[in-house]
Amino acid sequence: MTTSVNQGKDLLAVPDGFDRAAVEQFIYREARHADENDYDAWEALWTDDALYWVPADTVASDPSRQMSIIFDNRSRISTRLKQVRTGRRYAQAPPSHLRRLISNIELLGGRANAHGGVDLEVGANFLVVESRPRGNHIWGGRTTYRLRRDGAELKLSYKLVQLVDADKPIPTLSFLI
Repeated sequence: MTTSVNQGKDLLAVPDGFDRAAVEQFIYREARHADENDYDAWEALWTDDALYWVPADTVASDPSRQMSIIFDNRSRISTRLKQVRTGRRYAQAPPSHLRRLISNIELLGGRANAHGGVDLEVGANFLVVESRPRGNHIWGGRTTYRLRRDGAELKLSYKLVQLVDADKPIPTLSFLI
């Protein structure tokens, strides 16, 4: 599994061909699919070489050297979704009711990818309200996305979720897909 994370380092200029409104709509759609448990639509947003990382610390440096809540390649993303679709993921029975609020969306720059192209790196703040029978919880943090053009569509090649309280004991994060 590739560990190319390079947060904020070696960024190129924002690549041509990325419309800010389309980028924002993509990010909002990705959040809605996750919130509404639309796993097929959510999975379809990812590239074949995707990475999804949620570090277990407030500073993301190197997933091969630090604890992670999630560090999945594309195959593991698919496996995680298959597990959720069985309905036997007891930590999510019944499923959490979720709503994400996304703000402060910034087009950070371009990042060379392994295919010879340049992905767009985007940063955004978020709040997630999770409602469960045991009560509500608010999660906050910052997400870094890398978006890639695939013909006329945008695809997600990388997602880093940095929770503001990741360095503290936290209850289950089983709603993270």
